[in-house]
Formats: sequence, structure tokens, C-alpha cells
Amino acid sequence: MAISLVSALTNADSLASERLLQNLKDYTAVSFALLWQRQAIFFGATLLTAFYFDPINALIFYCVILFGEIQDINIARRVARLEPSQRDEIIKSLIWVLQNTLLTSGAICVYAVSVALKQETGGHFTPLFFLFAAALFAAMNNHQLLMALVVRLAMYGLSFLVIVFADILIERPPLSSDIWLQFFTTIFVMYFLIDCSIVFLKLYRRNLDQLEALKEEHKHTKAAYIAKSQFVSTVSHELRTPLTSIKGSLDLLNSGALGEVPENMAGLIDMASRNSLRLSRLIDDLLDLQKIEAGELKYRIGTLDVAELVRDAVRSNAGYANLNKVEIVLDCEDSQPLLIRADEARMMQVMANMISNAVKFSDEGGVVRVGCRRLGQTVRIFVDDNGPGIPDGMKEKVFDRFSQLDSSDQRRAMGSGLGMNISKEIVEHMGGTIDYVSRVGTGTTFFTDFEVWDGSEDVEPAADAAAISG
Repeated sequence: MAISLVSALTNADSLASERLLQNLKDYTAVSFALLWQRQAIFFGATLLTAFYFDPINALIFYCVILFGEIQDINIARRVARLEPSQRDEIIKSLIWVLQNTLLTSGAICVYAVSVALKQETGGHFTPLFFLFAAALFAAMNNHQLLMALVVRLAMYGLSFLVIVFADILIERPPLSSDIWLQFFTTIFVMYFLIDCSIVFLKLYRRNLDQLEALKEEHKHTKAAYIAKSQFVSTVSHELRTPLTSIKGSLDLLNSGALGEVPENMAGLIDMASRNSLRLSRLIDDLLDLQKIEAGELKYRIGTLDVAELVRDAVRSNAGYANLNKVEIVLDCEDSQPLLIRADEARMMQVMANMISNAVKFSDEGGVVRVGCRRLGQTVRIFVDDNGPGIPDGMKEKVFDRFSQLDSSDQRRAMGSGLGMNISKEIVEHMGGTIDYVSRVGTGTTFFTDFEVWDGSEDVEPAADAAAISG
């Protein structure tokens, strides 16, 4: 029980220090941001009063204010470096802020009263307006630190009363006099300034509470995201081991290495092979997605011959096309080598996603054309099918995560909805673009574009190995 109480008190102190530090940082940040605005106001007031009243007093006032402004800058820099754990330093900074507040507000009050004493009774528009402007400025810009705001408003309010009471004590006018009107007007102005201060203070604290709520929500969201990532990664790895054994066994059966498969079992084994392949690709996609989100997907950038890349992709996916009774046709220009800078393994992954999509959405006996072209200073790799096509306005959904154009249980092609999203991440990371053009009812062409690499600044293999980024 005692340990829990001590822990609760420690947490309360920590939260109080964090809130106080946030108040100090906001207060000093605003003070620093409005430095030149305040200087313009003080300089203008000094020139005006120096011309009409006493230049010596005006110069002394401005020097004191300038000293206070320099102190504000030093305090702001000190506060910006503080951490919530530095409780003693936070308290010292608060004391410095309050002392400097007393100095600058005191200088303004003393100077305003001194100007008023040099005027005739009832004619104190200039000093009263200076005090009003200073109090309104404090209400609008010093509400982040309540103690500093109270000090300023109390001193300005006291100066208001000193100026108008001095006239009343000297003249002792009747209640109907303009001097009493000035006194009541001053009381109204003070109420107005206090009310403005309360409004700004409430708005600031409400925003601060909302910010803290957002920070807390962010912590919970981040924790849930980390837990989700760890869960998906663990489950994916645990599934991959038995799936590899299952898939290997099915491949052995299909290859005939263990003898001829009975006719009545061939269909079941074929279906199991297809679904094990689907599951294997889904697990690979999930693992890649986790790496992308964590910034851990690695790339080994090198110089690639695009025509050779396309030929390898066609050969690698020919078996999948044969299973679906779809023909893949190679369509590359052989006039001259087309070179790009990319990761070969990742580009093969992108090509596999585009080709498998084209095969899935093609009818039996259909043709998928895979090729490359040079378009000016760009190399385009494309996969063209004669499937049903993609309706207009679906581009965002095509490249979104876990998204299928047809999400019904009876959809024509099954899949995780991750392939094209991962392909987009990979291509854009390597400096390329991926897109498609579609003709509803006649087919779709997916393509990636990369800048032509002329090889004049080719990178050594050692440098390529170092060019691993996430």
C-alpha cells in the first residue's frame, strides 16, 4: 500500500513537472517569437513620450526594457534545453521568468505613472492607453503561464488605479465629474482585460488537454501497432516452416518422383498444390508488408538489363501460367540493351505480382504479353492481358492494402490484396513509377517506368553491397 502511494505521488510529481515545463516552453516560445513586435511597440512609445515629455526618463525606460528583453532571450534558450526530469532547473527557470516579468512590467508601470504625473488632472489618455495596450498584449500572449499573467495584470491594474485615484485625491471632484467617469471607465477596462485573460487561458488549457489526450492515444496506438506487428511476424514465420514441408511434398508427388499419381487423386493433389502456393505467397506478402512498415525492407541496387529481367520473369512464371491454361508471350526490343538501376530480386517480385494478376484475370486459352520498350529517356516494363479490365475511378483501390476490386465471396480471382501495394512501395523506393491503363471488357496493361541508365557512372559491386537501405 505504502509503495503504491509513493509511486502515485512520484507519478503526480512527474506529471506536474511535465505540465509546468510545457507551460514554460510555450510561454518563452511565444515571448521569443514576438520579440521584434514588442521592440517596435516599446521603441515607438519611447520616441513619442521622449518628444512630448521627458527624453531622459524615456531613455532610462527603454534601457531597462531592453535589458529585460535580453534576459527573456537567455531564459527562452535555457528553457528550450530542459527535460521533465530536471525538476530543480525547471523551478529555477520559473523563478527567473517571474523575476524578469516583475522587472519589465514594473518598468512599464513606473514609466506610465511618471508620464501621468507630468500631465494635468483628467488628461491621461497616453499613459492609460499604454497600460491598456500592455495589459491586452499580456492577456493575449502570456496566458501560457498563469503566475506571470497574474503578476502583469495585477501591476497594470494597480497602475490604472494609481493614475485615476491621484486625480480624485487632488481634485476631490463631485460624482458627476469627468474624473469619476474616467475612474469607472478604468474599472470597466480592467474587467474587460481580466475577462479576455480568462478566455485565452481557458482556450490554451483546453488545447493543452487535447494535446495530452492525443499523445496518450498515440502511445496506445503505437503499443497496439507493435503488438500487431510482432504477432503477424511470429505467426507468418511459424506458418512458413510447416508450409514449406507440405509444399515440397506436394511438388514431389506432382513431379512423379514417387511414382505415378492415381487419376482419382490427381485433382485433389493439384488443388492442394495451388492453395499451398497461394498461402506461401500470402505469407511472403505479409512479411514484406511488415518490413516495409518497419523500414527494414532491404534493397541491393545494381545495373540491370531490362530485356534479360523480363525474360527471367517470364520463365519463372511460366509454370503458374500453364496451371491456369494461359500463354505468356515475350515482347521485348532486342535492338540495344536497356539498362536501369534497381534491385533484381525486388524487380522479379514486382514482375511476378503483375504477371500473376494478369494470369488470374485472363480466361483459359488467353494470352498475357510481357515486354519492355524505350520511351525517350525512360524504360517501360509492361504486362498486358485480355481480361475484363478495370472500371474508371478504381486506381486508389487497386494499389491499396488488402483491397480487391471484387470483394465478394464469389469473386473470380482470390488473393490477399497486398501484391500491387507492395509492388508500388518497391518501385517508388527505387525511383520508378507504377501505373496501369485499362479498357473495360478488353484488358489491362500494368507498367513500371524507370530512367534509362547509360552506365557512364556505374557502381562497383562493393558499393552496391553498401547501398542497402530500408
